[in-house]
Amino acid sequence: MTGGPTTEAFHGAKVAILSGDSVVSLLRDDRPDIPWPGWWDLPGGGREGTESPEDTVIREVREETGLILAADRLFHRAAYDLPNGRGIFFAARWPGLRDADLALGEEGRRLILMPVTDFLSRPDVIPHFQDRLRRALG
Repeated sequence: MTGGPTTEAFHGAKVAILSGDSVVSLLRDDRPDIPWPGWWDLPGGGREGTESPEDTVIREVREETGLILAADRLFHRAAYDLPNGRGIFFAARWPGLRDADLALGEEGRRLILMPVTDFLSRPDVIPHFQDRLRRALG
């Protein structure tokens, strides 16, 4: 699914990495200069250079979680219009993933496998990612 440089117009990419009935979840830093400070989020972030959406999300996952996400794990892709441009949302399956496999990078305060039911119902999860995960799960 990766294709190297692309001219596709998008700002960034996020991914819901699912393992069994859990999803990799990142507790954002609690800083007033970032959107959604202190809320639960998903791995991902801004595009660098001419990256494809897949390359962007694979790089961001590596930086934020220490995981090397293979493109063939991605099973869902959807584009969303954002205030700062277009965002791409992915979902991936990673059976057998454990909390011990996750390594928090330089961003965020906590990184866990959260039960999907909790992620979808908690009031402190970024709401549009709850909606996007629901759509990905169909």
